[in-house]
Amino acid sequence: MKTRNSLSPKTVCVVCSGDLRLSANQQCWPEQARMEAALGRALKAEGWRVVRAHAYDQQKQHGFIDSQKMGIEVFRRLDPQAPLVVAEAVWQYTHHVLAGLTTHRGPILTVANWSGTWPGLVGMLNINGSLTKAGVRYSTLWSKDFKDDFFRTGLRQWLQTGVVTHDQSHVKDLRLLKLPLADQQFGQRAARRFRQQKAIMGIFDEGCMGMFNAIIPDELLHPTGVFKERLSQSTLYAAMQRVSDAEARAVLDWLLKKGMTFDWGRKEETQLTEAQTLQQCKMYVAAVRLADEFGCDAVGIQYQQGLKDLVPASDLVEGLLNNVDRPPVKAAKSSRVLFAGEAIPHFNEVDECAGLDGMVTYRLWRELGFAPENTLHDVRWGEQFRGDGVSDFVWVFLISGAVPPAHLTGGYRGATSHRQPPMYFRLGGGSIQGVSRPGPIVWSRVFVMDGKLHCDLGVGKAVRLPEKESQRRLRLTTPQWPIMHAILDGVTRDQLMARHKANHIQVVYAPSAKEAHRACRIKAALFAELGLEVHLCGNVELD
Repeated sequence: MKTRNSLSPKTVCVVCSGDLRLSANQQCWPEQARMEAALGRALKAEGWRVVRAHAYDQQKQHGFIDSQKMGIEVFRRLDPQAPLVVAEAVWQYTHHVLAGLTTHRGPILTVANWSGTWPGLVGMLNINGSLTKAGVRYSTLWSKDFKDDFFRTGLRQWLQTGVVTHDQSHVKDLRLLKLPLADQQFGQRAARRFRQQKAIMGIFDEGCMGMFNAIIPDELLHPTGVFKERLSQSTLYAAMQRVSDAEARAVLDWLLKKGMTFDWGRKEETQLTEAQTLQQCKMYVAAVRLADEFGCDAVGIQYQQGLKDLVPASDLVEGLLNNVDRPPVKAAKSSRVLFAGEAIPHFNEVDECAGLDGMVTYRLWRELGFAPENTLHDVRWGEQFRGDGVSDFVWVFLISGAVPPAHLTGGYRGATSHRQPPMYFRLGGGSIQGVSRPGPIVWSRVFVMDGKLHCDLGVGKAVRLPEKESQRRLRLTTPQWPIMHAILDGVTRDQLMARHKANHIQVVYAPSAKEAHRACRIKAALFAELGLEVHLCGNVELD
């Protein structure tokens, strides 16, 4: 076993977790290298030296920690008391570094570049959520160029004290607030019904892409009335083989009749093909039938890592499942239409926190008489925008799958299926790409902290930006994916980043701003009755 290296004074150790997929690591490495160089200059300006804990690999052509095995080996050599920076300019698999971080005793700082290119902000937020769940103390910072006062001040504070403090005055604990009695009682009654009726969460392989924060321990989940049905992606693959070509074609014909566009080509390696789409249609039918067989109220398909080497992406499937108006699926041996008139809430990347939130929201919005379609998004990035009636910080919420067509401007007619990026999706498959329609939203996130389930909730709105600006934001992120331009009421950029304990955020529409505030209050009361620690964030009206 290699011995640990002790660092000299005023020296910071840097690690970076990457993807498991070689193609992604190679393509994203130049951005990571630029980010680390800028970070190094900022540290040098403060009089500190940077030591990288793992070298660039000439054979792999990247410098990421690309497996849990490698991560453990890297941390074995580290001084456990050394100041440690986890620097991320890319999406990464947290379990690559989580084992080492749980036993590190020196101050930990997670850092990301403020860019939508390769989602370093998303990767950092997943690390933050996972460290929070694991009970590991850390600080966090972000910057566009590592020269701004916000970053420099925070970095100086961390170097001097080992801690960065952020403004989190937007967070208010529900137990200290008084909700309108009618809203509180509505939420409590809905929670009691939910717990009494119980629900089954279908899990097609737990722990997608190392997202430790996305796994809810059973002992925390069961008191809410939700229980896991642990299924295997191999079961889904086997069920796909039993779906006929005619059944797949019927699903595709239904989508074409609805006006959905498919950006088909002929090159399987780089373009979406009709054959890939038909395989996705088979997965959709198989998922609905398995949800019926096991009595699932919601399902989550991991896709990474099991199915990615067998079939095209699950993202088209996920969006269809999340939509009330979707292609009908009959039982395999009868004419019974499964889940007629209902969505089957799907939680992308088997994020169980989003799964619990999605089921609760779906049922509550049904009781409220609102359209129940809801989805998670990545907190990808954002910028200030002024023009066309908008003057605010506008977030880019973006996700590969799960967004229902009901959320998009024009519905199915506003949706296009593009081939998923080859570096992530070798076998292709299409997305459901479009721009989310403007309107009031309720946003939320369930997470694990201090051994308990928590939920942050707030209100906001999806806004319409000029087409040129929408396309610019898509080009700077992932243009194949559905996008929401979101403004969060009473929550600044830095407040959300400092507080948010996940890479994902849940969103659902409300009929009006007034109803969004009311629904947010009722949902807060519901989650509190289910036993969660609830926090209202930003400007949620209490009357």
